[in-house]
Amino acid sequence: MTDTATETRDEHPYRYTAALAGQIETSWQDRWEEQGTYHAPNPAGPWAEPDNPLTQAQKLLVLDMFPYPSGAGLHVGHPLGYIATDVYARYHRMTGKNVLHCLGYDAFGLPAEQYAVQTGQHPRTTTEDNIVIMARQLRRLGLGHDDRRAIRTIDPDYYRWTQWIFLQIFNSWYDESAPRPDGGLGRARPITELIAQLADGSRPLPGEWAGRAWSDLDATEQAAVIDGHRLAYADEAPVNWAPGLGTVLSNEEVTNDGRSERGNFPVFRKALRQWKMRITAYADRLADDLDRVDWPEKVKTMQRNWIGRSHGARVTFTGPGGEDIEVFTTRPDTLFGATFMVLAPEHPLVADLVTDAWPSDIPMHWTGGADTPREAVASYQQAASRKSDVERQMDDKSKTGVFTGAYATNPVDGREIPVFIADYVLMGYGTGAIMAVPAHDARDFEFATEFMIPIMDVVAPQGDSSWPGSVNNGEAYVAPGVAVNSSNDEVSLDGLGLDEAKATMISWLERTGRGQGTVTYRLRDWLFSRQRYWGEPFPIVFDEDGVAHALPESMLPLELPEIPDYAPKTFDPDDDSSEPEPPLSRAGDWVEVELDLGDGRGVRRYRRETNTMPNWAGSCWYFLRYLDPANATAMVDPEVERYWMGPQATAVAGAPAGAADPGGVDLYVGGVEHAVLHLLYARFWVKVLHDLGHLTSEEPFRRYFSQGYIQAAAYRDDRGQPVPAAEVAESADGVFTWQGSVVHREFGKIGKSLKNVVSPDEMYDEYGADTFRVYEMAMGPLELSKPWETRAVVGSQRFLQRVWRNVVDEQTGEVRVGDGPLDDATSRLLHRTIDQVARDYDGLRFNTAIAKLIELNNALTKLDVVPRSAAEALILMVAPVAPHLAEELWSRLGHESSVVHETFPAADPALLVEDTVTCVVQVLGKVRDRLEVAADISDADLEAAALASERIQGLLDGKTVRKVIVRAPKLVNIVVG
Repeated sequence: MTDTATETRDEHPYRYTAALAGQIETSWQDRWEEQGTYHAPNPAGPWAEPDNPLTQAQKLLVLDMFPYPSGAGLHVGHPLGYIATDVYARYHRMTGKNVLHCLGYDAFGLPAEQYAVQTGQHPRTTTEDNIVIMARQLRRLGLGHDDRRAIRTIDPDYYRWTQWIFLQIFNSWYDESAPRPDGGLGRARPITELIAQLADGSRPLPGEWAGRAWSDLDATEQAAVIDGHRLAYADEAPVNWAPGLGTVLSNEEVTNDGRSERGNFPVFRKALRQWKMRITAYADRLADDLDRVDWPEKVKTMQRNWIGRSHGARVTFTGPGGEDIEVFTTRPDTLFGATFMVLAPEHPLVADLVTDAWPSDIPMHWTGGADTPREAVASYQQAASRKSDVERQMDDKSKTGVFTGAYATNPVDGREIPVFIADYVLMGYGTGAIMAVPAHDARDFEFATEFMIPIMDVVAPQGDSSWPGSVNNGEAYVAPGVAVNSSNDEVSLDGLGLDEAKATMISWLERTGRGQGTVTYRLRDWLFSRQRYWGEPFPIVFDEDGVAHALPESMLPLELPEIPDYAPKTFDPDDDSSEPEPPLSRAGDWVEVELDLGDGRGVRRYRRETNTMPNWAGSCWYFLRYLDPANATAMVDPEVERYWMGPQATAVAGAPAGAADPGGVDLYVGGVEHAVLHLLYARFWVKVLHDLGHLTSEEPFRRYFSQGYIQAAAYRDDRGQPVPAAEVAESADGVFTWQGSVVHREFGKIGKSLKNVVSPDEMYDEYGADTFRVYEMAMGPLELSKPWETRAVVGSQRFLQRVWRNVVDEQTGEVRVGDGPLDDATSRLLHRTIDQVARDYDGLRFNTAIAKLIELNNALTKLDVVPRSAAEALILMVAPVAPHLAEELWSRLGHESSVVHETFPAADPALLVEDTVTCVVQVLGKVRDRLEVAADISDADLEAAALASERIQGLLDGKTVRKVIVRAPKLVNIVVG
């Protein structure tokens, strides 16, 4: 084996092997870095290059989702999107655009802190070590990033501006009546403008302060009024608490089974004082503006569903003591079918409604096995408090609940209906109370069936007299129909369709004072606190009265102090009096401070906020800092932001007629797992900053492309446990074994949990980075998930080896192209390839582009000598996907400039026109022959050629040709008698 390998190396010393590829790749990566090849000039700011022609060219901002630097480094699934954006960016650089492509690190996060808790090593040390590993792996890919802009969220120079943005949000409020430039109403305004309105009386004081003058309020009362309007505010409310992580989580960070997305820890409900962002103020704009961006429809649907805008009515039921129990319903047309009510366990009216004794004649299981309603309710409330909102609303969860002992009055007919509490109703959605119409809601039907509650049909299929009713049918009827059994002395819905019935009922409710039409949302205000150390400190201090004060900008950044212990102290879920202890609270000298905030009150004693921001904070705006990272006086220079992200003259593809372009990143690529969390949060921050005049863009990402996953083979033993995929052997008959035992193969997302990680380092060593790049782009459409197969990588390597051989002699290393002209067939193939590859690169169809390059390269291989014109065009087309190989071959062909900024080949339109086409010849409408004819053949010549066909003459023998229909050059239809 050694002799054969040596002989092969001796015969082909300049063969394109993994070793040679590695030398070429690292050499060009060093050269790109030294020469700043990928540095994109700015029109203004610290990196302004006003004389650079590129600043006058069309710009293109291409970005990937912010990566977290994991200690395990990259696996082969991670680079898929990075390579795709790199190919796209490289192609567009070659069309003359000023392309900005860069990547940084979303470096705050729980994994490094969890490691710090276990080992005592500072999270910064762990994180920076991980960044070194990831940066090395990314550099080896040859990505064309502007390396000057590789920001890190953990650097004080970066999170200074995260804190600055938080203060912009803290010092603003949402004025629903303020006009916007687009003609709509509602936008953020500085809090100083609210204070001015309150002070001059043009805006009345709300709530408990109504009727008083602003000047009559003391400082604490004024602060309470203002805090009730701020877009960032502190509030005590039930939150998702993960004891295993020692921190609260937003609803978006809790899985459907009530566990933390990070670490899979159980999540409980706990009332805590937390910072929140009033994202609900932007609910309508966040929903409506999805029509203005070029995103996959499935992602838009996910965001719309999360926002959950619902049109319906608020209806007032009356409790036994005269209490108003308000419900929100999207189906006011079914009000006559409400046979019970359900309140969230934490609803404030529960304490007033619950009775001390059970009414007679109720089913035993309404009691939950308790002696009194009060005991049953207290027990149920405690159990519900241990569950997250997500877990409580799972569709496949059995419905549970207990009767409060109270009855409420249905306002449309005066019926007394029982009032339950159940954990599938949330206090944070609607009013925290629902009217249950079991005949026409699946969850209510399940609950009513379980608790033996009457079910009344109030909607029936139109014109179907045989419909047996929901009870006899065994399920709720939720399809469209007409109202039935829905009338009283003042209103009748019977016979009306859905829309008309809803409108009629809302009109009656408003006329009688029993309700009103309204809109509600599923979206909750964004929980913005974490009881952890490794995050951005809040630039907030509290005075002796507990009033929050913003730090002046001159005190930013507020840096994290050193602390002796990173472990958060959690609380006992069974002890309501216990509280968590954030690690920052142990930094006494940092927490308790004397400061002059510049507000005229002089030096005073304050206490710093000891929670930290969630890791989403830094990832809400990083794309803005990429634009101007050296700017020490602004988050981003306004002219730079306008240049890279400002609105364009035309709206994005698919936007409604008349919709203005919202601005934003030109192409953003990332996984669909961030469709709600990151994308929604970033949109909110950008809209606030736009309202306050800091940005011209209204959306962060004009175009978003959702990439698929790369899946890899995983193997499980007979217990169902994953085994290391790298250690599995496959026999000749396709049986997989691990340590002598048979295992079963499946395909899944690459990761540690399935033990199927394949490192890109292995690919670099065995094949080279360019081969790895080509293989990932050739695997299939970018938007689809596909299986990884290491053995298939060799096909991409062979393609690049053939490209190399078409230019370089493997024995001498000399260039072997010729200066002769192209033959006609090759010339036409070349220009068709240029045209198709350019379209495919621009359309992110990299797999089909590579297929066409392979076809062209194979054709060139058959020539005795490849003409220089064809070789150079091929190299330029290969450059976006295999940049190192292209640079090397371009250099060997005698070019001194980098291929990066060379012009992409242009197709000659004359050579795209086919010389010949296939003409279909039909006899009586059936295809009987196909002819290759000139593309510009006349009707007369085509008719003559069809009739002269030997096959057609045989079919026409003895028959009379009645008519010949000619559609040159593709169709002849002969009608015979």
